[in-house]
Amino acid sequence: MSGRGAQEVLMAGLYQKILVPIDGSETATAGLQHALRLGKDQGASLCLLHVVHDYLEQDGLRGTVRSEDLLRALRARGEQILRDAATRAGAAGVAARTDTIEIATGPVGEAIVAYLKVWPADLIVLGTHGRRGLRRLVLGSDAEYVVRSTPVPVLLIRGPGPH
Repeated sequence: MSGRGAQEVLMAGLYQKILVPIDGSETATAGLQHALRLGKDQGASLCLLHVVHDYLEQDGLRGTVRSEDLLRALRARGEQILRDAATRAGAAGVAARTDTIEIATGPVGEAIVAYLKVWPADLIVLGTHGRRGLRRLVLGSDAEYVVRSTPVPVLLIRGPGPH
């Protein structure tokens, strides 16, 4: 086999396990849509991952406290996000599992990279806002953390909106 046919055989099935972190945002949805197309093309299975960050609240002079009501709401929202994404995957004919992890502190990007020990992906598809400059410094960048820290390729999909 030579030429284009050989290249197609080499590229087919290059990615068998694709990790797709999702948070319900338009940006994450853009990443999910691209991952579904890629998963279908590659015959890959997806892991749809939602990270619940155990946010802490400031409670006046008493300092920082956990809000169990907020945590329950975040968990419920995460479950709905995963159900919706799994439905999309099924409609696209792509095998997908879902998982949720909870973290109390640290960047979400760190949790995504650590998850590779649980589910060793060949590729991470991640929506990004594409922020630059001061906005990126102030808001942080989970995508940047993942790109700098992961041992596997990362495909960044820029979400809709101003960049």
